Amino acid sequence: MTNNTLDDQVLQIPLSDRWRIYYRLQELKIKSSCLPDGSLRVQVNNLLEAILIRSTVMQFLASRHELIDWLERCWYYSDEC
Repeated sequence: MTNNTLDDQVLQIPLSDRWRIYYRLQELKIKSSCLPDGSLRVQVNNLLEAILIRSTVMQFLASRHELIDWLERCWYYSDEC
Protein backbone atom coordinates (compact mmCIF):
# COMPACT_ATOMS: atom_id res chain seq x y z
CA MET A 1 0.00 0.00 0.00
CA THR A 2 1.39 3.39 -0.98
CA ASN A 3 1.31 6.30 1.46
CA ASN A 4 0.00 9.34 -0.45
CA THR A 5 0.58 11.74 2.43
CA LEU A 6 2.75 14.64 1.33
CA ASP A 7 4.05 15.16 4.84
CA ASP A 8 3.31 16.34 8.33
CA GLN A 9 4.09 20.01 8.67
CA VAL A 10 4.70 21.87 11.91
CA LEU A 11 3.47 25.45 11.71
CA GLN A 12 4.69 28.16 14.04
CA ILE A 13 1.47 30.10 14.58
CA PRO A 14 1.03 32.89 17.15
CA LEU A 15 -0.79 31.47 20.16
CA SER A 16 -3.54 34.05 19.76
CA ASP A 17 -4.47 32.55 16.37
CA ARG A 18 -3.49 28.90 16.81
CA TRP A 19 -6.83 27.64 18.14
CA ARG A 20 -8.88 29.53 15.56
CA ILE A 21 -6.76 28.05 12.76
CA TYR A 22 -6.89 24.59 14.36
CA TYR A 23 -10.71 24.67 14.60
CA ARG A 24 -11.05 25.89 11.00
CA LEU A 25 -8.82 23.05 9.79
CA GLN A 26 -10.99 20.61 11.76
CA GLU A 27 -14.07 22.01 9.97
CA LEU A 28 -12.28 21.35 6.68
CA LYS A 29 -11.58 17.75 7.82
CA ILE A 30 -7.80 18.33 7.76
CA LYS A 31 -5.94 16.36 10.44
CA SER A 32 -4.12 18.67 12.81
CA SER A 33 -3.07 18.82 16.44
CA CYS A 34 -1.78 21.40 18.87
CA LEU A 35 1.59 20.45 20.35
CA PRO A 36 2.76 21.22 23.91
CA ASP A 37 5.40 23.64 22.58
CA GLY A 38 2.65 25.85 21.12
CA SER A 39 3.10 24.81 17.49
CA LEU A 40 0.43 23.33 15.24
CA ARG A 41 1.05 20.02 13.42
CA VAL A 42 -0.88 19.58 10.18
CA GLN A 43 -1.07 16.46 8.01
CA VAL A 44 -0.97 17.35 4.31
CA ASN A 45 -2.43 14.51 2.22
CA ASN A 46 -2.71 16.16 -1.18
CA LEU A 47 -2.36 19.40 -3.10
CA LEU A 48 -5.93 20.51 -2.37
CA GLU A 49 -5.30 20.23 1.38
CA ALA A 50 -2.06 22.19 0.99
CA ILE A 51 -3.99 24.99 -0.73
CA LEU A 52 -6.72 24.93 1.94
CA ILE A 53 -4.12 25.08 4.72
CA ARG A 54 -2.33 28.00 3.09
CA SER A 55 -5.62 29.81 2.54
CA THR A 56 -6.71 29.25 6.14
CA VAL A 57 -3.43 30.50 7.58
CA MET A 58 -3.51 33.54 5.29
CA GLN A 59 -7.09 34.31 6.35
CA PHE A 60 -5.96 34.75 9.95
CA LEU A 61 -2.40 36.07 9.59
CA ALA A 62 -2.14 38.12 6.39
CA SER A 63 -2.63 41.85 6.37
CA ARG A 64 -5.54 43.38 4.48
CA HIS A 65 -3.10 44.60 1.81
CA GLU A 66 -1.66 41.08 1.33
CA LEU A 67 -5.15 39.60 1.00
CA ILE A 68 -6.19 42.19 -1.60
CA ASP A 69 -2.97 41.61 -3.57
CA TRP A 70 -3.53 37.84 -3.49
CA LEU A 71 -7.14 38.20 -4.65
CA GLU A 72 -6.13 40.54 -7.48
CA ARG A 73 -3.50 38.03 -8.66
CA CYS A 74 -6.13 35.28 -8.63
CA TRP A 75 -8.48 37.40 -10.75
CA TYR A 76 -5.65 38.28 -13.15
CA TYR A 77 -4.75 34.64 -13.76
CA SER A 78 -8.39 33.56 -14.09
CA ASP A 79 -8.92 36.18 -16.85
CA GLU A 80 -6.11 34.61 -18.91
CA CYS A 81 -7.96 31.30 -19.28
